[in-house]
Amino acid sequence: MSDTDAQPVGLRARKRAATRSAIEQTAIRLVREHGYDHVTIEMVCDESQVSQRTFFNYFGSKEGVILGPPPSLDALDGKRFVAERGDDIVLDLVRIVASALLDDTLDAELLQARFLIITTTPELLGRQMVWMNTQEADLTDLVLRRFAVEKRTGDDLRDEAAMVVALAFTALRFALQKLFAESASGSAEDILVHASTLIRRIAQAG
Repeated sequence: MSDTDAQPVGLRARKRAATRSAIEQTAIRLVREHGYDHVTIEMVCDESQVSQRTFFNYFGSKEGVILGPPPSLDALDGKRFVAERGDDIVLDLVRIVASALLDDTLDAELLQARFLIITTTPELLGRQMVWMNTQEADLTDLVLRRFAVEKRTGDDLRDEAAMVVALAFTALRFALQKLFAESASGSAEDILVHASTLIRRIAQAG
């Protein structure tokens, strides 16, 4: 296929990405200005200059445009995690979950605004928690695979793996709050390491 043949496909993809971004940016701005409950799909469409049919083709619902696409744990580098030989399994797990949640194709301001809206809107926060809960079993199995490679044994390994996942989610919530705070400083990696360090310090103090 020549470059000329491929160009229309690339152009369509760029137009779709631009339309999607415009709708997202508009929805986030309107919700920050008026509150989630007071923003309608019609308002978003009018401001974005798209039809409601176009909106539903991209997002499906008002909730969908604010939450964004569901994070894909299929994208997690599970093989790398299982093969990792670091001494901080919680931090290793937090890193790969964070990589799924933090879409690096979006600008930082949009991610921050989205996070602030979600954490201050009970309905949206509840949906985010549902997503995290549905991933617990898969992540627990992932941790158990790492234990197996490390030739770990014991009657309570599944409980330990579940605790690793619980601690990772706790560290992740803490890190996201710090990362998207109005006065945030430091990179995502720095904040994730800090969260893990605090967990280890507290455990050792006990």
